[in-house]
Amino acid sequence: MALKIGSAAPAFKLKNQDDKPVSLADYKGKNVIVYFYPAASTPGCTTQACDFRDNINSLKSAGYVVLGISPDEPGKLKKFMDKEKLNFELLSDPDNKIQEKYGAYGEKSMYGKTYMGTIRSTFVVDKAGKLQHAFHNVKAKGHIEFLRKELGL
Repeated sequence: MALKIGSAAPAFKLKNQDDKPVSLADYKGKNVIVYFYPAASTPGCTTQACDFRDNINSLKSAGYVVLGISPDEPGKLKKFMDKEKLNFELLSDPDNKIQEKYGAYGEKSMYGKTYMGTIRSTFVVDKAGKLQHAFHNVKAKGHIEFLRKELGL
């Protein structure tokens, strides 16, 4: 079932890199960029995370908060955050339930092999908790530039 623009974004409560619970409701009244990525410390995911890191101030000044979600456990997220000096929260979805709610988990293929996994996707949730944008199968490189254009930043 695809998410509809303008509908309520699926709620979540996940542990962050510090093993503390974080929910989408914590950010009510703020615009939130929620992005899903397959695995911390892999080349594409590092490129994407560092792009968010390097552009966080301009996103914040435009009123956006960034949350990254992957199936990684909090400990791995903490190491990734520390190594890359990330300046936004990373959340752990080890059972893929939130990824499934957002349509960011499904069949993928690589080198002719089909498997289930995280589909690199980004969602923008407005201050009222409504879904404003949904981008699936995004590219890691140049993603922020694409996102800025879509958000008119």
